[in-house]
Order: sequence, then C-alpha cells, then structure tokens
Amino acid sequence: MAPHSPRARALAAVSLATVAALALAACGSSTGETDSRSGSGSAVSTRTVKTAMGDVKVTKAPERVVVLDTAELDSALTLGVKPVGSTHADVKSGFLNYLPEDRVADIKDVGQMMTPNLEAIAALKPDLILTSKVRHGDKYAELSKIAPTVMTENTGYPWKENFQLHAEALGKKAEAEKVTADYVRHVADVTKALGGKAKAAGTEVNMVRFVEGADIRIYGKKNYIATILADVGLGRPAITDKAADGFSYDVSPEKIDLADADVVFHSTYGDPKKAKETETTGGGLWKNMDAVKNGKVFPVDDQLWIQGIGYTAADKILDELRTKLTK
Repeated sequence: MAPHSPRARALAAVSLATVAALALAACGSSTGETDSRSGSGSAVSTRTVKTAMGDVKVTKAPERVVVLDTAELDSALTLGVKPVGSTHADVKSGFLNYLPEDRVADIKDVGQMMTPNLEAIAALKPDLILTSKVRHGDKYAELSKIAPTVMTENTGYPWKENFQLHAEALGKKAEAEKVTADYVRHVADVTKALGGKAKAAGTEVNMVRFVEGADIRIYGKKNYIATILADVGLGRPAITDKAADGFSYDVSPEKIDLADADVVFHSTYGDPKKAKETETTGGGLWKNMDAVKNGKVFPVDDQLWIQGIGYTAADKILDELRTKLTK
C-alpha cells in the first residue's frame, strides 16, 4: 500500500482519533491542585515537580506509572513501584535480563524504547509517565496529553540526579534516601575489599564495548559505568581523557591495544561478529595486551553494565567488581 494512498490517509486519521480518545479517557487534570477523576467525586491532590520541560503537576501518589526507558524502569522498581507499562530495550530478552522476572511480570510492553506505542500507553490510563528529553522530547506534547509526563534532561551520566527526580515524581523521596545510603555503604564495602582507597586508585580500569554497526568504544569518565568505577575509587588510564565529551574514545580493531590497562572489562551490544568482538579478541593486538596476558580481562553483561542505568543495576555491578577484582 502506497504511503500516501487514500486508504493510508484514512487509517492514519482513525489511528490519531483513537489516540486522542484514549488520551482523553486516560487523562485527569494536571493543571490544578486537585483532580476529580474518581467516580465518587473525591479530589486527588497534586504537587508540582520541576522537570526538563518545565513545571509539571503530578498526582501525590501515582498508582499507574508508565516508564519509557531502562533507567526509569530501574528507578521505579528500586523504589518499590511496579509500572503498569514500559518500553523495551533493543534486546532479545525484552526487559533487561538483570531484573528479576517476578519484578517485571505483568508489566505491559508498550513498544521499543525509541518508538513507544502511544495508543498502548493511553490504553493503560496512566497517571504518570517517566522518561527523558533526550529520548522523547519530540513526543512530549503527545505524551503530556495522555498523562503528566516527567522528563529528565538526559540519561546515563546524571543517573543519580535523575533518580532523585524520579523519586520526587513517584512520591518516594524517603525510600530514595534509604536507597542512596545503602549504595554509599555498599561502595565503601567494595573499596575496602579491594584493599582500600589507595590500592583501588592504583588499579587502572578500562571498560570496552563492542557495538554492532559502530566502532569499538573505550568508555571515558562521563557515563553511567564510569561513575560507579569512580565511586569505588578505581583508577582510569590516560586514554579515557581523550573520550569525546567524556563519553567514549572510539577505535577500530587495529587500535584496540589503546584499551590496555591493569584490568579491562568488555561487553557486546548486538551480534559479536558484526560488533567486531570475535575478530578483535581473536587477534594478536588483543592477546598481547598486558591485561589479557595477566588474566585481568573480564567479559560482562552489556544489559547490566551499560544499559541498566540505576541503583538496582549498580548494586549488582558492585558485587561483580568485588568478585572479579579480588580474584
């Protein structure tokens, strides 16, 4: 069917009308301090949350939350909130595999992360949507018609600040304080297990990611995993200072030796062959790196180490750091 045929235009009109109708059914007032959605006519109190898109009035205790990215899903579950809907990352397992199956059971999949299904979201009648401007800023107008939409500016590196905004939107600030305090204690325990701050700082660590359809990434100091390594106090090689915008320094397999360090962790996104992992790790440059020869190269789960972006993921990463670095 041609994209601009009369039938296509008719179907598009029906689809837009459906979204609008569902949105009206799903939305309550987000402009006042009370909301009379309940059948009994009782008011639902709201509060104002400052977001990347301006002030947003949200229900004091949201009960039907939809999250549109992995960080928001981690935040909600960490805070004891089970979303009614979530997008999925581009992985075979649907929701990221580090999340316990019982915690994600019955969460409605509302589409791929970058292309959420607005009709599916509206059908869930959410009272809060969590996401980020970098992911869905272009869809803010549509999303905010469905439910109050709280967006952080970005994702990844500012994950701790983002978590606090998620907690505020969810009405879980007290729970957030406990989560962050527990994380600080966990970090201190891992640093101690590694021999203390000085020894940790003397161990230079690199994180390498093989990405299907892109160059190999040597992660810099401004991304999610880098913040955890920094919290533990681990050293980072000089190559990380060359990372573009602090995020990553990208290389071809012919320059993989630039990733050498005392310890190298590596993960793969996509097919290992298409991501050049198979070619690279089987080559001489990789095998001649000091980290490889010293048995200090560790494959890790990309879904956990790179894509999780939250405190539940961070706690699991801390446990793996302790295990692998104390071998």
